[in-house]
Amino acid sequence: MKVHKLLFALPLVVMSLAVAQQQPPPSSDAPQPYLPASVTAAASNASGVPTTPAAAPAGYVLGPGDQISVFVNEIADQFADKVFRIDSSGDVSMPVIGHLHAAGLTTSELEKAARIGLSHELKDPQVSISIAGFGSQSVSVLGAVATPGQRQLEGHKTLFEILSLAGGLRPDAGYMVTITRDLRWGAIPLPQAVTDPSGKMSVASIKVKSIMTSSNPAENILILPGDTISVPVADLVYAVGCVNRPGAFPLNGHETLSALQVVSLSGGAQKTAALNKAKILRAVSGTTTRTEIPVDLKLLMAGKGPDIPLQPEDILFIPNSNAKSAAYRTLDAVISAAGFAATRVY
Repeated sequence: MKVHKLLFALPLVVMSLAVAQQQPPPSSDAPQPYLPASVTAAASNASGVPTTPAAAPAGYVLGPGDQISVFVNEIADQFADKVFRIDSSGDVSMPVIGHLHAAGLTTSELEKAARIGLSHELKDPQVSISIAGFGSQSVSVLGAVATPGQRQLEGHKTLFEILSLAGGLRPDAGYMVTITRDLRWGAIPLPQAVTDPSGKMSVASIKVKSIMTSSNPAENILILPGDTISVPVADLVYAVGCVNRPGAFPLNGHETLSALQVVSLSGGAQKTAALNKAKILRAVSGTTTRTEIPVDLKLLMAGKGPDIPLQPEDILFIPNSNAKSAAYRTLDAVISAAGFAATRVY
């Protein structure tokens, strides 16, 4: 097994070329979210998406922007189908009850304050208050989105809606989106959700392709306060040597790219390429060296062998064929001589 140390630095050399080739032309318009119309439609599609927020964890403290639903048994019609928003001062105004300061209280504490407020109108009023929407708590959107940062939850917000509010995915986004949630809110309602080693967080990852195609509406889950949505930058693979456009190519929505796909992305092999002597140069973990994996692209292009997947940071190297180069130089010389002779005869 041969090892090449010098080629380990090739990603850095070709990176700037690849970025220059793949960047869209400058535009004065604001960048458009990297979310198609199908995603917008999925975000408003109730299929597979909860229509009410999950129950708040025990001890959840209300704050400005939160929305509450109120039920008073004796005067239920006064509160039917109504949602009350806690204002920026932390106050909420409700029929009969009047103004109450809700910020800093749990729902049970606000129920007690509401009963006191109703006591001059009703004897032993029964009050039930639930959270209809979160506005005082934020979620974090990190990584390869147009505008990463914190977003306030105002009402119900799904994963697609939060990504759209963050400007959508950047073109260099990786193939997975990861959601992390405090287990006080319960586990993330996806079959692939796992508990992290601390035992305090639920973690689930969703493929970008699933988001882009809206192929599974059930994955468009409701986002809850404190959630973190992480979108990593795509891993890269490289093509160097006798290709028409050497450079780095992001995996984007793909978990991997095959050798033939990388050849295609690089504009195809040059006519003097030694296709049967191509190599994948793969980093050896914990070292600064790379191992060689022979790849006979000539056979692959003829459909006589299985295509080979490249791992992140792999380099596909296609060497030059000295014999082909000499043959083409000879042919060029013959053509030039023939052209010169024809000119003299004319």
